[in-house]
Amino acid sequence: MSDQFSRSSKKSTAAGILFLCVANSARSQMAEGLARARKGERARVQPAGSAPSSVNPLAVRAMAELEIDISGQWSKRVDSIDPATVDTVVTLCADEVCPVFAPRVRRLHWPLPDPAGASGSEDERLARFRTVRD
Repeated sequence: MSDQFSRSSKKSTAAGILFLCVANSARSQMAEGLARARKGERARVQPAGSAPSSVNPLAVRAMAELEIDISGQWSKRVDSIDPATVDTVVTLCADEVCPVFAPRVRRLHWPLPDPAGASGSEDERLARFRTVRD
């Protein structure tokens, strides 16, 4: 994810970016943290999901390894986002399960596996979060 974001972050813009997935607990939260760290005030960044749950603690840990603190972020429903604040929607889940948002805005699709569904030891699960993050 950070590689994809690096490629798209070369433009200087104050655009509103919405990172969208289903649970809004891992992928979109990590994307928000990366975008805020790299774009700062040059972008309005929001994450959302169609069925939001709490931010996954392993997402918080994976981002902390990059010295990016997402512990204060929270999950939001996609229907709580004002479409007027969004110029680009980045979907981070499988196309067929990602919610549709404001069809007239620019849309990018980064199909990332959901690390929250990973099984195994805590270290193995954290490794999945790192893979998605990177």
